[in-house]
Amino acid sequence: MTTPTLPRPKPARLSPADALRTGGSGLRTRPMRVFLSALGIAIGIAAMVGVVGISTSSQEELNRKLAALGTNLLTVTPGQTFGGSEAHLPDAAVEMVRGIDGVESVSAIGKTDSKVYRNDHVPAAQTGGVAVYAARTDLPKTVGIDIVQGRWLDTALQNYPAVVLGSKAAQQFGVDDMNSGLLVWLGDQWFTVVGVMAANELAPELDSAALIGWPVAKSELGFDGYATTIYTRAEEAQVKDVQQVLGATANPENPNEVEVSRPSDALEAKQATDEALSGLLLGLGAVALLVGGVGVANTMVISVLERRAEIGLRRALGATRGQIRGQFLCESLLLSALGGIGGVALGIAVTTGYASYQGWPTVVPVWAMMGGVGATLVIGGLAGFYPAIRAARLPPTEALAAT
Repeated sequence: MTTPTLPRPKPARLSPADALRTGGSGLRTRPMRVFLSALGIAIGIAAMVGVVGISTSSQEELNRKLAALGTNLLTVTPGQTFGGSEAHLPDAAVEMVRGIDGVESVSAIGKTDSKVYRNDHVPAAQTGGVAVYAARTDLPKTVGIDIVQGRWLDTALQNYPAVVLGSKAAQQFGVDDMNSGLLVWLGDQWFTVVGVMAANELAPELDSAALIGWPVAKSELGFDGYATTIYTRAEEAQVKDVQQVLGATANPENPNEVEVSRPSDALEAKQATDEALSGLLLGLGAVALLVGGVGVANTMVISVLERRAEIGLRRALGATRGQIRGQFLCESLLLSALGGIGGVALGIAVTTGYASYQGWPTVVPVWAMMGGVGATLVIGGLAGFYPAIRAARLPPTEALAAT
C-alpha cells in the first residue's frame, strides 16, 4: 500500500498592506540614515520643482505685463544715412503713419540737446544720464504711460516751462512730494515738475527722461521739431502688416534710413534667456536627483547586509523570495516617496517665497509636482531593485549563520 503524496503547502500571500507595514518597520529602525537618504532625494526634487515653479511664475508675470501693456506697440526711429551721419524723420512722419490702415493711435517724442539738473549749481558735466525730450500730449494713450504723481502735459501746460519726470529721473532728483512745487534747472531756466511717470516696460527710455511740451521745446530750447521716436499702436490682428509698411510710410524717400521695432519682442527674448538658464538649473537638479538615488541604493545595500539574520529567519519561517524582494523594494519606494513629497513641498515653499519677494503670482504646475513624485518612485524602484534581488537570493542557512 502506497502512502499518498501530500500536496505541497502554498506560502501565505503578502498583502500590499502587510508589505507597506513591513517596509515601514524597516525604515523606522534606522531613522537618521533614512533621513539623510531622503534628504538627498528631496534636494533634487526641490531644485527641479523650484526651477519649474519660478520659471512658470516669471512667465505668468510677463504674460500679465504684456496683457496690461499690450504687444501691439511698434516704434520707429531714424537710422543712419549712407554717408554715416545721423538721419532724421520727415516733419510729416507722424501724420503719414497715422494714415496706415490698422493703426489705432500714434504719438512721438523728440530728443533735445538740453540737459536737466537738480538746481543751477550742479556742474554741467553731471547730467546723471537724464535726457530731455519734447513730447506730444497724446503720448500716454499710445505708450500706456501711468502718472503716479501730479499730472501729464495737457494742451495748456505744453506751452509753459513744465516738465514730467520718468520714474528713475524722479528718484535721482528726490521727487517725493508733488505739493512742494519742485523746480529743476533745464535749458538755463527753471522748469516746474508737474508729474512723475511710473516705470514702463515697453518704453524704458522714458524712465530716465524729462518730458516737456513740444511747443515750449521749440520756443525755449531751440528744438528742431524732428521726432526721434514715433510710437504706434496697431490693431492686434494687423500688427505684422503695419510693421511691414511702417518704415516706408514714415520716411517714403529713404525707407532704408528707418528702424522699426516691437518692444514686446525684447521682453519675450529676455524670457527665452531665462528659460535657457532654467534648463541649465533643471540639469543640475537632475544630477542632484541622481545623487539622491545613489544614496537610496547605498542605504538599501547596507540594510541587506545588516539584516541577513532577519532575512534568514523569515525564509526559514516560510517567506518566499518574492516576498523578500517585495519587502525591500517596498522599503526603497517608501524611502524615495518620503524624499519626493518633502522635495515637492520644499520646492513649492521656495517658489512661493521667491515669487512673493519679486511681486509675482505664484504658479507651480501640477505636472511638475506629480512628475517630481513620479520621478522619485522611478529612482526608488531602480535604486532598490538590486538590493531586493540580493536579499531574495540569500540562502536561509547562510543568512542564519550570520547571527
